Amino acid sequence: MLQDYRVVIETQDAFVAECDGRLSGVLVVSETDDGFLIDNVAVLPTLHGHGIGRALLVHAEEQARAKGYDSIYLYTNEAMAENIALYARVGYVEYERRQEQGFRRVFMRKPLA
Repeated sequence: MLQDYRVVIETQDAFVAECDGRLSGVLVVSETDDGFLIDNVAVLPTLHGHGIGRALLVHAEEQARAKGYDSIYLYTNEAMAENIALYARVGYVEYERRQEQGFRRVFMRKPLA
């Protein structure tokens, strides 16, 4: 990625997931003009399929609710078909596609009940 993660950690909310005492995933969220954003969610490739990513998404939703938001949104690269399908399975709905910073991005939002 092109982000300076020292700046990200200083200016946004960052959370880590651990599995057996090891760092296994990371979640970065922020509040934007468009709402509560999942800026990044990542899990070690060797731990895919263990529910860590879903747990991080649930944590993000809890953070959004606690701050009074009624929805949460994220974006991913258009080429990441598996990610788009995963987000759709857990309730995110695509609402826009656009080119930003040289990337084709798919924006998805999930209402929070």
